[in-house]
Amino acid sequence: MSFAQMRPRAADDRETPPQAAVAAVVIRPGAPADAPALYALITANLEVGHLLPRTLEDLLEHAHRFLVLADGADIVGCGEVAPLSRAVAEIRSLVVDERYRGQGLGSRLVDALKRRARIDEFHTLCAFTHQPASFVRHGFSIVPHQWLPEKIAHDCHTCPLFRQCGQYAMWFTITPNAAVRPMLVSPAAPRVYPASRPIGRRS
Repeated sequence: MSFAQMRPRAADDRETPPQAAVAAVVIRPGAPADAPALYALITANLEVGHLLPRTLEDLLEHAHRFLVLADGADIVGCGEVAPLSRAVAEIRSLVVDERYRGQGLGSRLVDALKRRARIDEFHTLCAFTHQPASFVRHGFSIVPHQWLPEKIAHDCHTCPLFRQCGQYAMWFTITPNAAVRPMLVSPAAPRVYPASRPIGRRS
């Protein structure tokens, strides 16, 4: 998942909008009516954004968990706060349309997703990415994958790259009591072990 990586522009692509148009882009909650546009945006950026594929039915069901970047009637970016447990949520399907990249919209969207997770009373927000620097700038920390057994149980154990994952696990503390997870169950062995503090800076 990445909002920094860009798809090479095709010859018939529309031109990058002017700065004034970008400034008019708003962030709003997603709705079921947005599902076709979300599907098109995510599907067009699967490879370059390292996104997991989504079905239209899935997006219809979970559109309310999304925040979207809207330029008038057009959806030019999106991101989901997906619950992994009552305490932990994950940023998923984070993408900005190529024409709107490099304008700070991805950063605005990540900040809005953090606020949404706080309003929804999650303790921790996580993300999995090939480009951790952009998340570190937003206060996330790089942590071992084992820090997020909820993600492993929800998605990773069915992934063909399980135990060979090239993505970084990112961790953002929303509430102080989530700063340290003292006891985690390792997916590799039926034992419990103490966890260390995460790497990176927190906001």
